[in-house]
Amino acid sequence: MEDAVNDRPEWTALPDLASRKFGGTVMWATDELFAEKENLVNPWVPAHQTETFGPKGQVYDGWETRRHREPGDDQAVIRLGLAGAITGVIVDTAFFKGNYPPFVSVEACAVDGYPNAAELAEADWDVLVKRGAAAGHTENSFEVGGSKRYTHVRLTMHPDGGVARLRVHGTPIPDPRLLDLGALDLAALENGAVVTGCSDMFYSSPNNLFSPGLAAHQAEGWETARRRDGGNDWVTVRLAGAGVVRFAELDNSNLKGNAPGWASLSGRDGDGEWIELLPKTRLQPDTRHRFALAEGPEVTEVRLDIYPDGGMARLRLFGALSERGRADLASRFEAAQG
Repeated sequence: MEDAVNDRPEWTALPDLASRKFGGTVMWATDELFAEKENLVNPWVPAHQTETFGPKGQVYDGWETRRHREPGDDQAVIRLGLAGAITGVIVDTAFFKGNYPPFVSVEACAVDGYPNAAELAEADWDVLVKRGAAAGHTENSFEVGGSKRYTHVRLTMHPDGGVARLRVHGTPIPDPRLLDLGALDLAALENGAVVTGCSDMFYSSPNNLFSPGLAAHQAEGWETARRRDGGNDWVTVRLAGAGVVRFAELDNSNLKGNAPGWASLSGRDGDGEWIELLPKTRLQPDTRHRFALAEGPEVTEVRLDIYPDGGMARLRLFGALSERGRADLASRFEAAQG
């Protein structure tokens, strides 16, 4: 289904599992003579300045290989920043007009630990996109679907050319063996949390709220348009699993003239009822606010309300998974082994 606002597939609202902001990295490529492979996972929109030449030619914000004069294809191997189930991929050829690949393929594999590129060459790779036609200067979208958990992807250009970005949209599925289930951020994407709703995302995605690390600038958070209707903005997140939230961090760093004046938190309990976790509380701009919450019941989803609008850099919800939450997390992981 297409997004009526920007005509992009709805699944592009899911996190980009390959993004550098989550720790994704391009481990290896057959060639990168014209432009570096690392550009494939840059989180920002590709940029371009014409007639900007280096010693190897026009400078591109993407990955570009030399022209083949013999049979063969070019490949790049990416370790996902967030392992998970892949719903769709975007092969973005922005600004590559006469030098894009006419066809691309995408494969994925799941490997424990930290293998190098040579070891990954021996892995079992599943085909996600089988020699799909690509156009130049275009976000070429390919729906994948499926629920299997992957850790790495491999992009192949047939035969050569340039790709600005590879976006791998999907749902993070953490390994429970690598989490402290008694003390973790229940809202972190890397722990398996999922954004379930949002009133407005005019300037930036609510997924940014639950990304790792601190926001370097205001575009790395969630920011809404200015409201003129007397209402307020909100976002909801399904937690990594059912659990008890003990501390909340509401961080509006870098947001000064556009910080919300107040915020509140509520949680959905086992009966589907919303209960107050943090009452409407005044906020200061450009500040990391930390609140100890009263001991509450198990919740599965949390809603952040900001008043009346503005932006938030990060939302952290520290606590513990309940027995039900731990069982559900383990079940999701097992089911995604494929």
